[in-house]
Amino acid sequence: MSINFSTSDEPEVLIDINTTPLIDVMLVLLVMLIITIPIQTHAVKLNLPQANAKPATVQPPVVEIDIDFDGTILWDGAVVPTREALQAQLAALAAQPTQPELHIRPDKLTDYKYVAEVLATAQRLGIQKIGIVGYEQFAQ
Repeated sequence: MSINFSTSDEPEVLIDINTTPLIDVMLVLLVMLIITIPIQTHAVKLNLPQANAKPATVQPPVVEIDIDFDGTILWDGAVVPTREALQAQLAALAAQPTQPELHIRPDKLTDYKYVAEVLATAQRLGIQKIGIVGYEQFAQ
């Protein structure tokens, strides 16, 4: 309600915004949002094929190579006398139809060159499953 205290006959200009159309548009948008939310969460059901294969329960054989601080190489606990003997054993390992896993365990004080030689030889001969074990000794 507006009270006019002016003495002229002209009505005073009201500077109030009409918010009714804005509220109407907002309510329409809200209703549209409420209607479309259940459509967006609708899931599509698919008939996927069932896998019949059982996981492999047979663990592959493991060959452990220990490398001492002075470069001495042990193959499953037995000392390998020369690098040529190591290469021959790795070649025989690579020639097997199902290659065993090769676990290399260097000593904490071993120089990297000894480990790199064994890794390079194994890779050059085609051994696929190579791993370095015993990281816990290098944690500190």
